[in-house]
Amino acid sequence: MSTQHDRAARPPRFGRLRRTLLAALVAAAVVVPVSAAALPDAPAPAPVHFGEAVPVRERYAANRSALAEAARMAADAGHDSRAARLRAMASGRFLAFDGHGTGRAVEVLGDLAGARRVAVLVPGSDTTLDTYARFRAGAAALRERLSREGGGDTAVVAWLGYDTPGTVSPAVTTTGRADDAARELAPFLSGLARLAPGAGISLLCHSYGSVVCARTATPAAVTDVVLYGSPGTGADRAADLPTSARVWAGRGAGDWIADVPHVRMELPGTSLGFGTDPVDPGFGARVFDAGDGGHSDYLGAGTASLARLARIAAGERP
Repeated sequence: MSTQHDRAARPPRFGRLRRTLLAALVAAAVVVPVSAAALPDAPAPAPVHFGEAVPVRERYAANRSALAEAARMAADAGHDSRAARLRAMASGRFLAFDGHGTGRAVEVLGDLAGARRVAVLVPGSDTTLDTYARFRAGAAALRERLSREGGGDTAVVAWLGYDTPGTVSPAVTTTGRADDAARELAPFLSGLARLAPGAGISLLCHSYGSVVCARTATPAAVTDVVLYGSPGTGADRAADLPTSARVWAGRGAGDWIADVPHVRMELPGTSLGFGTDPVDPGFGARVFDAGDGGHSDYLGAGTASLARLARIAAGERP
């Protein structure tokens, strides 16, 4: 972990090296082909839109029907893999669902109405309906850990509410997708506070999802924002984030994200990279020990990172 003193002591060529590495990363993202882009989208029904007064049970029922219809339409069009994945999701309780493109889904694990705490998981790159099972497994592991440790009145929300960038794509090095996502996440959090009145909300933000959360203006109900496996946020300091919540940061000892250059380069019309490392003391977040795991291990059953994330979600110190 670097410090402000360490950075000041590094020779100028080190800064140039970091920029060269970032440029190489971007170039690789541009030239590596993504074969899935050639596949046509699976057909799906129009997403259901709800007014504020619609009870959660009605939302769950409407989205369960939409999921079943999307699975049928996908199967009829020959998208058997997508159809199978949608059928596997059909028993869940979804506040939102859209089967178009890479898809969006917002699932609730637990009882929102009776929740004292709500943990909202915001995923990173390559999270889609076709990889949703992996994302949901992490949400389920967190919910199980909370229940086992007496946090049965904590609900978990798996928020796939934006078009995540591909891990190998130019978009993953810029804030464009995150800015779009933040415009979706902010009103969702305000609506969630109405669905779970009086509950404290924790935002648990993984990888590129940490860029999303760092750009989201949060309502007063959000008490904690947790950045883990983060490439940076685009901000220099935690105090610059549009939230009054406590800001936490953690990174597993085996996480390759530590090797991503923590620089930010301004270019005409855009910027590349996300700047200060959130676990750097200079950023000003409350750093927690995320154990020894890798980039995809934070919500793994039995891990130190899961235990500490659960404690923050429960409103306790990790």
